[in-house]
Amino acid sequence: MNKVVSPTTASDAPPVGAPGLILMTADPIGGVWNYVLELCRGLAPHGVQIALATMGRPLSPGQHREVADEANVTLYESGYRLEWMEDPWADVEKSGEWLLSLEAELKPDLVHLNGYAHAALPWRRPCLVVAHSCVLSWWEAVRGEQAPQRLDDYRVRVSRGLAAADLVAAPSTAMLDCIRRLYLPLPEAQVIYNARGRTRFRPGMKEDFILSVGRVWDEAKNIGALVRNAYDLPWPVYVAGEINQPGGGAANVDGVNRLGFLAPESLAPWYAAAAIYVLPARYEPFGLTVLEAAQSGCALVLGDIPSLRELWDGAALFVDPESAMDLQKQLRALCADRSRQASLREKALERSRSFTAAKMTAGYLSLYSRLRGGRPV
Repeated sequence: MNKVVSPTTASDAPPVGAPGLILMTADPIGGVWNYVLELCRGLAPHGVQIALATMGRPLSPGQHREVADEANVTLYESGYRLEWMEDPWADVEKSGEWLLSLEAELKPDLVHLNGYAHAALPWRRPCLVVAHSCVLSWWEAVRGEQAPQRLDDYRVRVSRGLAAADLVAAPSTAMLDCIRRLYLPLPEAQVIYNARGRTRFRPGMKEDFILSVGRVWDEAKNIGALVRNAYDLPWPVYVAGEINQPGGGAANVDGVNRLGFLAPESLAPWYAAAAIYVLPARYEPFGLTVLEAAQSGCALVLGDIPSLRELWDGAALFVDPESAMDLQKQLRALCADRSRQASLREKALERSRSFTAAKMTAGYLSLYSRLRGGRPV
């Protein structure tokens, strides 16, 4: 049975066993980056320090500034390839040695991994794994078929990491169900919903345009479906996000107003002004951009998939991610229906209030306390 850690309040005093120092991993490529910073902010008032070990690629200047703004975060930066990248395993071995050396040097109270394979390392401290996404579930959702045999090594290493972790968490029940089905039963795994602070993303004076935000090159986000329909929509379409794939190549963004990659403070005014936010995703284990758009009072048009239904059912308009005709039809009708826009905006804003930074922080503090109590350190 899934247990969702979603307390209504977060105490100012840390629970018994709360860590003083956490060694946490992150990558600067996707939504995990914003999740990590949000959690670090939430942990700061509880006296928790974070040693943040990054992999995947170098941080951008803007990301360096974001880390510098968090007084409880110390950055340890690397460029090792991530386990979901092509031919990553030599780098995964090297980054594992690096992480163990950081643990030996820093002596954290626990290790919080936002990945899988490194959980199988011989950690001296308790280890939490958070399952944000995975290649096998991505493949099934995006390709519509079982992952190929060439990913068997990935499956084995992820399974080994999950088995070795002291605790496993996921940002949605849908994601946790995928992990249990594809790898291990994990009866003690828990769901903690992601969150965004409410100070940055707020509704503004709405204008007649459609916004989408995310990795444009990622077939899972399916922003390309919106791009292909843009010429036939009554309102202009604006797209923010990276178009360049990590391995080379770029997504086509002809027909839309391209904003490029924008930091959260630059995205906020676009969310605030957009009347409609669209993410016709095939795969989205949680989706912080959807939450940001909801906090900004956008009418939500989302891919009809289990995770987005779990989080936004009754507060969004859902479309078949594989049907360009459905997407175009629903958007044209919504652009013409002011009353429905207003209703969807109100419902999305109300639902967004369920996903608070205080709840997320309290949920992780509860898991950290459980880890600290479960193994002497």
